[in-house]
Amino acid sequence: MSLATEIDEQGFAVVEEVLPPTMVEAFLREVGSWQDSSADRRGGLRNLLDFSSMRKLANSDTLMRLVEPVLGSNATVVRGILFDKTESTNWKVPWHQDVTIAVRERVEAEGFGPWSTKEGVLHVQPPSIVMEGMLSVRVHLDNCPIENGALRVIPASHKDGKVAARDVERLASKSSEHICPVPAGGALIMRPLLFHASSASSIPGHRRVLHFDYANVTLPNGMNWHEA
Repeated sequence: MSLATEIDEQGFAVVEEVLPPTMVEAFLREVGSWQDSSADRRGGLRNLLDFSSMRKLANSDTLMRLVEPVLGSNATVVRGILFDKTESTNWKVPWHQDVTIAVRERVEAEGFGPWSTKEGVLHVQPPSIVMEGMLSVRVHLDNCPIENGALRVIPASHKDGKVAARDVERLASKSSEHICPVPAGGALIMRPLLFHASSASSIPGHRRVLHFDYANVTLPNGMNWHEA
């Protein structure tokens, strides 16, 4: 089964050995230097594409080879986030879909809303068709076995489009979940509307993930992606 077919049918795929160990080590050192410089960055970091090394990685042939078979050659990276689950930031995430995008300015458009601000960045919930034209690539810098808070997903749940948040937990509880362990240097590729959740880690240490969102969607009325 091709990568594009697997993601179309299941909503996700795990690809191992995306980054070589030397590159993983280099990114670990860089991420560690950011986190050491600010306590606010110890659980993660938004606006990851502000760092030239992260934008270079997001646009690299290595990652675009994962994205373009699914979204096409016009796909662009529109957001980057660092997640880090540690003993002090060991959160549990309930079942949900990713339903917001980050934009530069508020522009009124049909089907866009509600609006919110997260760490100074404007976010909005777009119509389902926008999220359906997106893909997330989660590059793991640490081994993430089941015990380290590996992502849990409901296969094929992206096919129903955007679901009311109050219904996601109920629908997920009636479905069979799949746990996605990913080795360091591997990547989990997923549709944002796939139902997903994360348990707290039961082992000490980090779970650092470079999360990149890609889109092949033009926003309406002159609205711009925040990091594109």
